[in-house]
Amino acid sequence: MDNNVNITTEYIKLDQLLKFSGAVAIGSDAKELILSGKVMVNGQPCLVRGKKIYSGDVVTVNGNEITVH
Repeated sequence: MDNNVNITTEYIKLDQLLKFSGAVAIGSDAKELILSGKVMVNGQPCLVRGKKIYSGDVVTVNGNEITVH
């Protein structure tokens, strides 16, 4: 899993970030993880798959932090 992810767009959706970083293998795994409350964005639980993640945001999954640049 890549703990630092560089994006070239304004934002990336949360479920796409989880796949892109390698935190999950497929989209349905991302959906399940998010809806189960195991994903945090900037220290707050997030249950929204399509949440827009911007540069500077930190996503925590199973104790691992993913920083978006």
